Amino acid sequence: MLVTREEMAFDFQGAKLDPVKDKDVIVWAVQQFLYGEITGVQIGHWLYNAPDLESARFLARQAVEEFQHVGNFLRILEILGAPPEKAAWSVRFLATGLMGGDWAEHVALEMALGEGLVLQAFYAMIDTVDEPEIVAILKRGVRQEERHVDFGEQQTRKAIAGRPALRRRLLGLALVSLWGVSRLEAFMKKRLPMDHPALRRLPDLVRHSVRIAELRLMRIGLTAAPISSMSTARKLALVAEAYAGKLALGLASWVLSVLLLPLRLLGLAGPKRLTDTYLSDPLVVRAGQPGAATEDDADDAGAQAGPGGPPAGHGAAARA
Repeated sequence: MLVTREEMAFDFQGAKLDPVKDKDVIVWAVQQFLYGEITGVQIGHWLYNAPDLESARFLARQAVEEFQHVGNFLRILEILGAPPEKAAWSVRFLATGLMGGDWAEHVALEMALGEGLVLQAFYAMIDTVDEPEIVAILKRGVRQEERHVDFGEQQTRKAIAGRPALRRRLLGLALVSLWGVSRLEAFMKKRLPMDHPALRRLPDLVRHSVRIAELRLMRIGLTAAPISSMSTARKLALVAEAYAGKLALGLASWVLSVLLLPLRLLGLAGPKRLTDTYLSDPLVVRAGQPGAATEDDADDAGAQAGPGGPPAGHGAAARA
């Protein structure tokens, strides 16, 4: 990742969440995580529209991992003796309401920025929850989340190379995402007991998470200066430009779809997908060269296993 675990670390000053006394707090947090993992269904859309075979393979692996995480959080709720419940509006807005409109928006806003914020929350839960099995389950998911964030960062860099207008659009949309995070902070202050030693640190954690998000956006190349240093007018201009750009692209896409409808009815002029382009895909071309492997590589085989554990679908990780 472009931001290290050490940089993302937050000091809770030794404060812990007890699984008995603080059960309601932990349950609420897990219910939010559960909704986020359920949105793994959205990966199906991006898998269908993946730009290349490497990305498609990654997304297929990610979908499996996200639904393993669903099982993980259901197991945590079972440990705590609590049922799943509806997630907060702000969480649903961030995870689904801000779903990207194209590949660049997906990798930048959902994977690099969004999953980066989720990863920060994972770290916070690992550092504060005083229950070994719950912590072990969370740690199993962290390595996968880190890989998702890294993929988003690298794909965003690739997408914005030589495209300043796209860079500004993604930055404007990122500002909206970070506004959503600030709304989550306000909700937590109303919903959670802020006199708790760990929970009173939440506002500082949210501000720290936003600073880390700004750092990630800078290292990706979306902005040269921290967002916090921008004037309100500059931020509003970026947001307005971003949504004007989305509106223009959406309108152009609609007009084009109408004009090309007769051809598409004949099976012509449709969008190019991997089923059309796979023979020229770098992975396929490379596989056809002498000495190239014809089966899944070692990295793929390793990806089927959890951190230091057996292949996915077996053992404690699957049961969790």
